[in-house]
Amino acid sequence: MKRDEILDKAKELINGPRAKDYGDAFANHQRIADGWNIILKSVGEVTPAHVALMMDWVKTSRLLETIDHMDSWIDKAGYTGLGAEFASEQNTKAQEPLNLFKGNGRINEPVEKIMAEVQEKHPDVTLPTFKSSQT
Repeated sequence: MKRDEILDKAKELINGPRAKDYGDAFANHQRIADGWNIILKSVGEVTPAHVALMMDWVKTSRLLETIDHMDSWIDKAGYTGLGAEFASEQNTKAQEPLNLFKGNGRINEPVEKIMAEVQEKHPDVTLPTFKSSQT
């Protein structure tokens, strides 16, 4: 598909079936933002399980507009299954989310130092190389 075709299809969907299914786009996105704010305020860092929970909320927000939209119910079930699995794996593996800027003042530390710490904790992750602007 060419970019114009993609944009035309998106325009058709957001002004047609999606608008009919999910209602006013701004109101729908506000419902989603409200739910995500609650989730984000309750956690220190976002994990894959939190992402699944937040995507579940997207589907919930859409169902508030159109309760009989079966695709959203199916998607919610999928996100619930994934989220539960991710949460279980997280607890089993005790994985720490990748966060480059933990603690106060980390933003002012040289990038090389932070990247070295991340690489030490996560040797299986390939990180980009940076040259710090600090000397």
